[in-house]
Amino acid sequence: MSAVPQPYLTPEEYLSTERKAEYKSEYSDGEMYAMSGASREHNRITVNLVRVIGNQLRGGPCEPFSGDMRVHIPYPWSYVYPDLVAVCGDAEFEDNVLDTLMNPILIVEVLSSSTERYDRGAKFGLYRRIESLREYVLVSQDSPHIERFVKREEGWVLSDTEGLEAILRLDSVGCELPLSDIYDRVRFPTNPDGNSAPESD
Repeated sequence: MSAVPQPYLTPEEYLSTERKAEYKSEYSDGEMYAMSGASREHNRITVNLVRVIGNQLRGGPCEPFSGDMRVHIPYPWSYVYPDLVAVCGDAEFEDNVLDTLMNPILIVEVLSSSTERYDRGAKFGLYRRIESLREYVLVSQDSPHIERFVKREEGWVLSDTEGLEAILRLDSVGCELPLSDIYDRVRFPTNPDGNSAPESD
């Protein structure tokens, strides 16, 4: 997300502007922020996630959406674009345009150097205000490592899944995702010894 805010806008003004725009912007408490572009690896991981989760959810009660689905957060009044979002049962939208989801059960963000701090901090704080949300997942693009936050009675509980042989379990939507599928064709950064980490097949 860009660090330079635009002039104050009402939620209605933001939506009217955003729906006509050529590029995506997020909105928080009166300010509109242009989103930066994503790397090849970020895009590859996102495409893999949408494909693998979509295949597993086919014909069932849950449905995934890609990063073009906007999500509404009630307070502070915000609109954001997760990399992947899923809903189970009837999807609830803000209006009849059907482009702003209000009841996600799962949100996934692929981390990058420019957004990681925000995704872990302020953005996660916003997501926790969504009553329907049950799982929040952070996917590294630098190594096969995924952090999964699950909403429990005692609060949000973190677990880690690491390695291409591992399997990520998403209880909210009933999926089991091999990390080798999530990271298919992904090139990891060069190791300290000068050798590139292997790609998944």
